Amino acid sequence: MAEFNKNKYIKQETTKYKKIFANLPKDRLKIATGLIERAAFMAASLKELEAAINEKGYTDEYHNGENQRGTKKAPEVEIYNTMVKNYTAAIKALVDMAPEDSGLDPEAAAILNHIAKRK
Repeated sequence: MAEFNKNKYIKQETTKYKKIFANLPKDRLKIATGLIERAAFMAASLKELEAAINEKGYTDEYHNGENQRGTKKAPEVEIYNTMVKNYTAAIKALVDMAPEDSGLDPEAAAILNHIAKRK
Protein backbone atom coordinates (compact mmCIF):
# COMPACT_ATOMS: atom_id res chain seq x y z
CA MET A 1 0.00 0.00 0.00
CA ALA A 2 1.34 3.41 -0.95
CA GLU A 3 2.24 5.84 1.81
CA PHE A 4 -0.41 8.49 2.43
CA ASN A 5 0.73 12.00 1.50
CA LYS A 6 -1.62 14.39 3.30
CA ASN A 7 -0.56 17.53 1.43
CA LYS A 8 -0.98 15.81 -1.94
CA TYR A 9 -4.40 14.52 -0.91
CA ILE A 10 -5.48 17.99 0.25
CA LYS A 11 -4.43 19.43 -3.10
CA GLN A 12 -6.35 16.71 -4.98
CA GLU A 13 -9.47 17.29 -2.88
CA THR A 14 -9.20 21.07 -3.28
CA THR A 15 -8.92 20.69 -7.06
CA LYS A 16 -11.90 18.31 -7.11
CA TYR A 17 -14.11 20.65 -5.07
CA LYS A 18 -13.06 23.73 -7.05
CA LYS A 19 -13.99 21.91 -10.25
CA ILE A 20 -17.38 20.95 -8.84
CA PHE A 21 -18.11 24.50 -7.70
CA ALA A 22 -16.39 26.35 -10.57
CA ASN A 23 -19.69 27.73 -11.87
CA LEU A 24 -20.60 29.53 -8.68
CA PRO A 25 -21.09 33.27 -9.07
CA LYS A 26 -17.80 35.07 -8.37
CA ASP A 27 -18.98 36.60 -5.09
CA ARG A 28 -20.03 33.18 -3.78
CA LEU A 29 -16.87 31.54 -5.10
CA LYS A 30 -14.71 33.89 -3.02
CA ILE A 31 -16.57 32.80 0.10
CA ALA A 32 -16.63 29.16 -0.99
CA THR A 33 -12.87 29.01 -1.46
CA GLY A 34 -12.24 29.05 2.28
CA LEU A 35 -14.82 26.33 2.85
CA ILE A 36 -13.31 24.29 0.02
CA GLU A 37 -9.86 24.50 1.62
CA ARG A 38 -11.24 23.53 5.05
CA ALA A 39 -13.25 20.65 3.58
CA ALA A 40 -10.18 19.35 1.74
CA PHE A 41 -8.13 19.49 4.94
CA MET A 42 -10.84 17.70 6.89
CA ALA A 43 -11.18 15.02 4.18
CA ALA A 44 -7.44 14.32 4.43
CA SER A 45 -7.53 14.36 8.23
CA LEU A 46 -10.49 11.98 8.26
CA LYS A 47 -8.55 9.61 6.02
CA GLU A 48 -5.63 9.68 8.51
CA LEU A 49 -7.96 9.13 11.45
CA GLU A 50 -9.64 6.21 9.69
CA ALA A 51 -6.24 4.57 9.22
CA ALA A 52 -5.38 5.13 12.90
CA ILE A 53 -8.72 3.70 14.04
CA ASN A 54 -8.30 0.67 11.76
CA GLU A 55 -4.82 0.10 13.18
CA LYS A 56 -5.45 0.78 16.89
CA GLY A 57 -9.15 0.00 17.24
CA TYR A 58 -12.07 1.94 18.65
CA THR A 59 -11.19 1.66 22.32
CA ASP A 60 -8.25 2.24 24.63
CA GLU A 61 -7.63 0.59 27.96
CA TYR A 62 -6.93 2.80 30.91
CA HIS A 63 -5.52 2.27 34.39
CA ASN A 64 -6.06 4.98 37.02
CA GLY A 65 -4.71 3.88 40.36
CA GLU A 66 -4.80 0.39 41.84
CA ASN A 67 -8.32 -0.73 41.06
CA GLN A 68 -9.52 1.59 38.33
CA ARG A 69 -9.22 -0.15 35.00
CA GLY A 70 -11.40 -0.27 31.99
CA THR A 71 -11.85 0.72 28.42
CA LYS A 72 -12.83 4.03 26.91
CA LYS A 73 -13.41 5.40 23.45
CA ALA A 74 -10.11 5.99 21.66
CA PRO A 75 -9.18 9.68 21.26
CA GLU A 76 -9.03 9.20 17.47
CA VAL A 77 -12.66 8.10 17.50
CA GLU A 78 -13.77 11.22 19.37
CA ILE A 79 -11.81 13.48 17.03
CA TYR A 80 -13.16 11.59 14.01
CA ASN A 81 -16.76 11.93 15.18
CA THR A 82 -16.40 15.68 15.67
CA MET A 83 -14.55 16.23 12.42
CA VAL A 84 -16.96 14.19 10.30
CA LYS A 85 -19.81 16.39 11.56
CA ASN A 86 -17.84 19.53 10.70
CA TYR A 87 -16.90 18.14 7.29
CA THR A 88 -20.52 17.33 6.54
CA ALA A 89 -21.56 20.85 7.59
CA ALA A 90 -18.89 22.41 5.35
CA ILE A 91 -19.97 20.34 2.34
CA LYS A 92 -23.62 21.16 3.00
CA ALA A 93 -22.75 24.88 3.20
CA LEU A 94 -20.98 24.60 -0.15
CA VAL A 95 -23.92 22.79 -1.72
CA ASP A 96 -26.32 25.39 -0.34
CA MET A 97 -24.25 28.11 -2.05
CA ALA A 98 -24.67 26.48 -5.45
CA PRO A 99 -27.75 27.46 -7.42
CA GLU A 100 -29.99 24.52 -8.29
CA ASP A 101 -29.04 24.98 -11.94
CA SER A 102 -25.32 25.30 -11.39
CA GLY A 103 -24.20 24.07 -14.80
CA LEU A 104 -22.99 20.74 -13.41
CA ASP A 105 -23.43 17.53 -15.31
CA PRO A 106 -26.78 15.92 -14.41
CA GLU A 107 -25.26 13.17 -12.23
CA ALA A 108 -23.22 15.62 -10.13
CA ALA A 109 -26.22 17.97 -9.84
CA ALA A 110 -28.42 15.08 -8.67
CA ILE A 111 -25.90 14.13 -5.98
CA LEU A 112 -25.54 17.73 -4.77
CA ASN A 113 -29.30 18.25 -4.78
CA HIS A 114 -29.74 15.06 -2.77
CA ILE A 115 -27.13 16.23 -0.23
CA ALA A 116 -28.87 19.58 0.06
CA LYS A 117 -32.23 17.78 0.20
CA ARG A 118 -33.58 19.85 -2.67
CA LYS A 119 -36.62 18.54 -4.45
